[in-house]
Amino acid sequence: MQINKIIFSIVLLVCYQSYGQQTFTSILLDSKTEKPVVFATIQFNSKTGVISNDNGEFNITIKRDVKATDSLMISCLGYDEKRIPLLNFNNSTIYLTPQTVDLSEVLITNKNYTIDEILDKVKEGLLVNYDFGYTKRKLFYRTSNYIKMDKRYVDLEKSTIPEINQHFIDSLIQSIPKNIDNHTEILGELYGEIEAEKFQKMEILKACKLFDKSTEVNLKNYEERLNSILKKHVKRDSYFKIKSGWFSVKEGTDSSLFDDSTENDVTDTLLAEQRKKDSIRKIGFLHWRKMMIHQFENNNFIDSDNDLNFIHKSRRYEFELSDYAYINDMFVYVITFKPKRGEDYSGTMYINTEDFAVIRVDYKNVKPLSKFSLLGISNNKYLKEGTIIFQMSDNKKYTLKYRDETLGEKIGIKRPLKIVEKNKNVKGRRKQNEVKGEIHFIARSIEKTELIVFETETISASVYNNFKEKTLVEPIHLNQYDPEFWKGYNIIEPNKAIKEFKVISLE
Repeated sequence: MQINKIIFSIVLLVCYQSYGQQTFTSILLDSKTEKPVVFATIQFNSKTGVISNDNGEFNITIKRDVKATDSLMISCLGYDEKRIPLLNFNNSTIYLTPQTVDLSEVLITNKNYTIDEILDKVKEGLLVNYDFGYTKRKLFYRTSNYIKMDKRYVDLEKSTIPEINQHFIDSLIQSIPKNIDNHTEILGELYGEIEAEKFQKMEILKACKLFDKSTEVNLKNYEERLNSILKKHVKRDSYFKIKSGWFSVKEGTDSSLFDDSTENDVTDTLLAEQRKKDSIRKIGFLHWRKMMIHQFENNNFIDSDNDLNFIHKSRRYEFELSDYAYINDMFVYVITFKPKRGEDYSGTMYINTEDFAVIRVDYKNVKPLSKFSLLGISNNKYLKEGTIIFQMSDNKKYTLKYRDETLGEKIGIKRPLKIVEKNKNVKGRRKQNEVKGEIHFIARSIEKTELIVFETETISASVYNNFKEKTLVEPIHLNQYDPEFWKGYNIIEPNKAIKEFKVISLE
């Protein structure tokens, strides 16, 4: 009888959770071109809303029963707002109508400021239009890394250690995948003031990482094989001379190669070390991601020292008032910019005509941000593009709503490499072993970061001071994208690459 009661209670709980919240999924398209409408705001109420992704897709969860009066308000720059009733929702595709602005109305209701006057007012408002005070913000953060190895080759010219031969080197190189993808997703809350020089406090509510663990295992296996080879051929008191062309460095041997501890000692040490690593990993994940979010949020045009300097160093850019538009019931100037004195970015600013706050900016570099090639080593930071969107909060100041940024970099190395084992405690020549060859690697990386703030609540300094960070959460490892992981949570809908991520088993 007791078991039946338990089962009945579980059924009731499941039914309550199922009917107590609903998830709505759709894609936004332009009604004329049928192209995806990106970065549109989909709002249910002041605390529940999401943004469409690069493909115009969105997914929003309402955590209560839907009423007949409930609806989604969809707004996007350049489009008419659209209200979608939620009762009997079946809109797999939602079309938005491009917006037209009545210029005669513009001329009547707005003073004709020059570009310079508008920019001066924007600069004056940077410190008063945006909220830098104490807040508690719920956010979702995603970072994706895509690495492609265009070339990976080592030509072994000489080796006095038989086991280190071209076949061993080739098999080691082949264990490194040509394409490496990984994704990290975090749902959390930030507490504190928004300052470039001061980190906020953070609580991670849930997190996951999509990556291939087998890559780490393969490399670890080769590391163990290499250590075994070195232990067999290298003397305990030797040192290594590592040379590449004119450059050389001296390195001692790793004492762990010759560790004579008993098996029990090793086991106890490993267990203690593992417990320590688990604790450090949780702490490190929180603090590392908090630092990355801090840098991502503060790296914008408001900071005078930032490379997005088209406002603070406006004389180095050309501006054009190209249009007017409505966005979230705000009438905005649409101002394009491009560099004229060797600066890096072009883009578009959307400026509120009432308070001259920049509420959105789209930017992209027009040339490599840095580029060099010297002595066989090259680096080219060829891409930086993104979008920053602010929204007005209840105190009439602006806070970050959404940001995305994509960075692209290409790295190459083509250098001779020689590793020589030397020992000054033996009779005769010091040189004991030598491995010599040439390495040639070219890799391209793309890093895409997204951040959306769902809720912003003003708090006091005492609430901030009393909040204690807890390092209880570390990311769950996923071998493939799992739509159930974030079920019931509002996040940024993942793109195609994330949805198709899957570790390929070699068994």
